[in-house]
Amino acid sequence: MSDAIIPALPRPAPPRRLGHAGFWLAAAAAAAILILALRGMGSEYAYFAATFVLQYVVLATAWNILGGYAGYVNFGAAAFFAAGAYTTVAVGKAFGLGLLPCIGIAAMVGGALGLGTGILTLRLRGAYFAIATLCLSVVLQTFIVNWSYVGGSRGAYILRPRDVPFGFDSYGGYLCAVVLVLAAAAIAIARSIEVSRLGLGLAALRDDEAAAEAAGVPTLRLKLIATSISGAMMAVAGAPLPYLGSYIEPTSAFGLSYAVNAIAMPLIGGTASWAGPLIGAVLLSSLQQAATVTISSAANLLIVGVVLVVFVCVAPRGIIGLFRRRR
Repeated sequence: MSDAIIPALPRPAPPRRLGHAGFWLAAAAAAAILILALRGMGSEYAYFAATFVLQYVVLATAWNILGGYAGYVNFGAAAFFAAGAYTTVAVGKAFGLGLLPCIGIAAMVGGALGLGTGILTLRLRGAYFAIATLCLSVVLQTFIVNWSYVGGSRGAYILRPRDVPFGFDSYGGYLCAVVLVLAAAAIAIARSIEVSRLGLGLAALRDDEAAAEAAGVPTLRLKLIATSISGAMMAVAGAPLPYLGSYIEPTSAFGLSYAVNAIAMPLIGGTASWAGPLIGAVLLSSLQQAATVTISSAANLLIVGVVLVVFVCVAPRGIIGLFRRRR
């Protein structure tokens, strides 16, 4: 039969996605509902708990850009997180700047640190790259412990400003609103990357780096871009930390919980979508916060381990993958 008489098959319709306008409207509505609910509670602890959860949303989303989209597992999330926190301490002490300028400077520091990590680990893949990022965390913690300007091993106190910005009933509410904006920005960046050519290149890098290089994908450039963006966002997640507890010291800033949660939250939610880290961060950090109040903060890593084992066995592709498989 001639090919000329074979009717052309219709192309399948592309999956419907939430448009940019719809996404921002939904995000704004969710943010407004959250702020109104927290103001209705009138509790400083409610602001603290919400800020705690939102910080992990930013951290998990940032980790997923390199670990989920590109497939490079980063064990040094705590290093970037602490770099952002200590940038706030150092810049605030040196120049007397407030929270917002410190967040911008922390993003630049984290991006530079991520770029340097990418350059130094160009030839490393798999477990070797993961070990290199873990070594970065150890080296940076040793540097901070011996840096007396930011408190060294004793830690440093950060006093919150007495003047509350207009429209907020307390500084805790203002801090929660700032971190909420950071979380929305992180999700928007991850969503934009996922549907862009950069996201397609990172997916090719994750599936088979050698085949991607043979096909002409600029794997080196994509790796450097991913490490820079991920590092900047993780540093931004840690920048508000000194104002959250008014005290910071190396052991807590470089805590194992940040590194473990940054990996576990995207895995539980699903690494193939921007929504996965959001779901995993809200679920896991809420459980940890509830356990801290009712049981003990020492149970946090136990909860992470149990939930992670359950999801690896039941839903190895996370909650998003579980629902997609059922559909």
